[in-house]
Amino acid sequence: MAERLRDQASAYLRQHADNPVDWWPFGDEAFAEARRRSVPVFISVGYAACHWCHVMAHESFEDAATARYLNENFVPVKVDREERPDVDAVYMAATQALTGQGGWPMSVFTLPDGRTFYAGTYFPPRQMQGTPSFRQVLEAVSTAWRDRPDEVAASAAQIAEHLASAQHGNRRLVGALDLNTDNAGAVPRTVLSGEVLATAVEEVAEQEDVRFGGLGGAPKFPPSPLLKFLLGYGSGNAPAAGTAAGIAGRTLETMARSALYDQLEGGFARYTVDRAWAVPHFEKMLYDNAQLLRLYAQWSRTAATGEQRSLALRVCTDTARWLSQRLRVDGGGFASSLDADTVVDGRRREGATYVWTGDQLRSALASAAVPDTEADALLSLLDLETGAMPEGGSTLHFGRRLDPEQESLWLRLRPALLAARNLRPQPDRDGKVVAGWNGLAVAGLADAALAIADAGSSGGGSGDGGDDGDGGDNGAMAGGATEGGAEAAARLLDLARDAAGYLLRVHYRDGVLLRVSHDGAAAGFEGLLEDYAGVAEGLFALFAATGEERWYLAAEELVLAAEQRFIVDGVLQDTAVPTVQLAAAQGSLAAADPLDGPAPSGTALFAGVLVTYAAYSGSSRHRALAESLLAHVQLVAARAPRAGGWAMSVLAQALEGPLELAVCGTDEAAVDRLLRAGRAAGGPGVVMAFGAGAGDESRVPLLRNRQAPDGGALAYLCQGMVCSRPVSDPAELTAQFQSLR
Repeated sequence: MAERLRDQASAYLRQHADNPVDWWPFGDEAFAEARRRSVPVFISVGYAACHWCHVMAHESFEDAATARYLNENFVPVKVDREERPDVDAVYMAATQALTGQGGWPMSVFTLPDGRTFYAGTYFPPRQMQGTPSFRQVLEAVSTAWRDRPDEVAASAAQIAEHLASAQHGNRRLVGALDLNTDNAGAVPRTVLSGEVLATAVEEVAEQEDVRFGGLGGAPKFPPSPLLKFLLGYGSGNAPAAGTAAGIAGRTLETMARSALYDQLEGGFARYTVDRAWAVPHFEKMLYDNAQLLRLYAQWSRTAATGEQRSLALRVCTDTARWLSQRLRVDGGGFASSLDADTVVDGRRREGATYVWTGDQLRSALASAAVPDTEADALLSLLDLETGAMPEGGSTLHFGRRLDPEQESLWLRLRPALLAARNLRPQPDRDGKVVAGWNGLAVAGLADAALAIADAGSSGGGSGDGGDDGDGGDNGAMAGGATEGGAEAAARLLDLARDAAGYLLRVHYRDGVLLRVSHDGAAAGFEGLLEDYAGVAEGLFALFAATGEERWYLAAEELVLAAEQRFIVDGVLQDTAVPTVQLAAAQGSLAAADPLDGPAPSGTALFAGVLVTYAAYSGSSRHRALAESLLAHVQLVAARAPRAGGWAMSVLAQALEGPLELAVCGTDEAAVDRLLRAGRAAGGPGVVMAFGAGAGDESRVPLLRNRQAPDGGALAYLCQGMVCSRPVSDPAELTAQFQSLR
């Protein structure tokens, strides 16, 4: 029936192409059909890696009788939330307003104009524990539509009014942006103060789970945008910096030793269902892993102990290798996710690829000729009881620090376990390339490359990440050769270049960035603000890592395009092209949502790239625009810091200047020594550029007219409009950083 989905770019939509449900993709045609038939629209929102989406599909959408009733009484619409986050956001807000909770699959019933009148999430095939069956819901909604149309219309109007009020709140949070003045509506400097950041750290400290690590209770998600703020703030000398660094370090270490992290191969699951980080929801998302790769790279420079630095570098290496082997698509981009489920004997089982019984572990180790004594020792380390799954088997994790001998045993034996696991059925991959998430991956790979290279150069270990795929350790990071670190870093930079090139080649057309592509062809949906800003973030990071000006120029073009396309009548929006149905559903055109979820908000990302661009270009107008976008931090930091982490990080960077480092010279070794000193002393918020210097031919204003010696290199450290004297000695540069921070 669902032939309309067969040629869609979204893997999630194509998964439903053979359903007996007569699905439509979201668009004008579906709503016109509902008007023609005078029936409501049923909108089902999910994504390819979602376990409960698969469950509801099997129970209800593959059931002939349920599908027949749905087709006769509704126009059914299927939405991939990763492809259309704008659709997801509007109807999730409606669902939360109606039910007090949200999640996927999301089940929404609307008028033919797009306004919601009833919503929920997963509905079972039979009534259970007070939850009606999906068929009961369909029948009740159909009856209300036929017999009580005035009530349905009133409900839709009430929900739209509620969402319109929320949009007004977003406008108040972000503020009005006056682009016709040099000040660009900048908030007074007294509002953008650092005091609120210290208050945010204190609030986060109250939320820390001192027993199991992380924040809050179950379920536990990696608070990636907040960790970005805590790491950056903790690297300085501001009030509560030590507290911030401690929370970040404990959280990152806990996650790296938990079942959230794939101890065999690398990569993080989306969340754990329990407080102790022992039972993950096994889907692996690009946006999580891109952010966490970058965070562990940053932590490797600031961690309190050598053991923690080694752990951080190993996580970087393994996760980057996992990205390369499991998510990289032809042409260089990265797929969006791996499924939570694995199909085993024709049946979907959550986490089946990843869980083990004791007998399976012993068998795999015996097949690799591992002595029984070592196998016994390893099983005694693994916390199989805590990570037990309902259908049998356990996750592999430790939940504690290992001593050096135990760590050595694990690193020596895990290749045998990974080789055995690779013989199992593997989870499906959603090959959809999402522009903004790939931008975050470019940034993560660039920063990880520098961290690994710097650690190797300082003797801290190479992090030779090896792409051999044989399950070898390749990641102990202790005592490796400098050459290995350089080689591993070069591979990661090549991955970052390939992904950046893919985005510009496939996704960017005639000044417009498209959000998704599949099989090397971009679909017709324009990117959101988060896509433009996310790709610019990655390109700026890649420029800072390579000195290749093409990446800076592409980032500049995206920043300027975003400014033109997403600010309408002084209001920042998440979408450049309004959707009629979404405007009706929320009673107005959408203002940008400034609050972070698992990934940073488009507003926060845009503010960040504006600060970076202003530092590179000297544009006071873009600096002022960034400050305008950070006004909401004053309210969010103290009340809901987990929703404002990325913006707080940008605010901390802006309040510090940000610091700008230009290194000029033709002696590559001398340039590299100064850059490494800057990265070590400056923290993650420093804006860096390097080049030959001594001229105005650079397209990067920060590098123009910087003198360089005939031999060696000079470093220019600036803060605002004031620069320290140029130095050639890394120790002197370090001292300059210390005096400014």
